[in-house]
Parts: sequence; structure tokens; C-alpha cells
Amino acid sequence: MFRPRLPFALSLCCRTYATRRPEKPPARFPDPLKNTSNAVVTTLQDDNNLTFIYRPPPSVPSPHSTTLDPASPLLKPRIPSNGGDSGPLPPLLRPSSYKAEPERVSREVIEKIRALRLSQPRTHSRTKLAKMFNCTPNFISKVAALPRPQRKQFMGELKADHAAVRGRWGERKATVVAIRQKRREFW
Repeated sequence: MFRPRLPFALSLCCRTYATRRPEKPPARFPDPLKNTSNAVVTTLQDDNNLTFIYRPPPSVPSPHSTTLDPASPLLKPRIPSNGGDSGPLPPLLRPSSYKAEPERVSREVIEKIRALRLSQPRTHSRTKLAKMFNCTPNFISKVAALPRPQRKQFMGELKADHAAVRGRWGERKATVVAIRQKRREFW
């Protein structure tokens, strides 16, 4: 008749709920072939019960639309107007493209850049000359490159300055930079 109740301590460790998770029934999606409004379904009453479904194409192809003479305005070639303006252009890909190109430097200016750079390379650095003549430092390095011994001397001084700065680093920063350099070796 009645089930005997378990003592309270045993009822805490016993399972009294379902052990299986409920599962959703499999989804029954409507057949897209049969449920279209303009589909024509024909079932043959033979031994196999074959069903034929015919759906007309969504749009009728135009006899005037070909690759040589497309009907879509998107496929037609652009026709330039009389004023030479071909309409709005798409945006440029790179932000650097929005900057105006610097003016071309004449031969006289290039000779002046070379003379300044070779006369006093410490005071007339690449960046200072680039600002003076409104061009890029890369252009200055190509036009007025220093001789190799002078470049090596500058690089040695730069390395000595960097070593002096590294000498003021603490132990932790020196360790972190050494680990980073070691990691870069394995790239």
C-alpha cells in the first residue's frame, strides 16, 4: 500500500529525480519543394508512388540580356559624361592616399640637400632636412646618403648611447628585455 519512507540521512544521498535529461524531439521542417505556392506536384499511381515536383524559375530571363549587352545597369560599362567627370568615385583604400603627394624636388634642391648633409651631418639630420625641404626622411636617405665609414661611426655612437641607457635599467627590466630578445630569436 504505502511505501516505507527512508530515514532522513538516507534520503539526502538517494536520487529522487529523473536520471535522464529530457531530449527535444527532432525538428520537422516543412519540405521546401512541396510548400511553395507556385510548385506543381504530380504523384504517379504506379507501384513505386513516384512524385514529380516542378517549380518555375523565380524570374523569367530576358531575351535582351546577354554579357555583351546586359540589361542590368550594374553590368553596363560606365559612360563618361561630356565634362570629364565620371561621377562619384569609391573611397580610397589606404589612409595615406588622402595625403597630397609632395612636390617634385628639382636638381638644384637635391644638390643643396647633399651639400648640407655632407657638410654637417650632426646638425642636418634626415628628419631636419626633410622638414626643411618638405619631403620624406626616406627620400633624404636615398638622395644624400652618408659615406659608409661615417654611417658606421654614427651607428657606433648610437649603440654607445643605447648601452648607457640600458646601464640605468633595473634588474627586472633588463631580465624582461633579455627574455624578449631570446624569444625573438626563435621566431
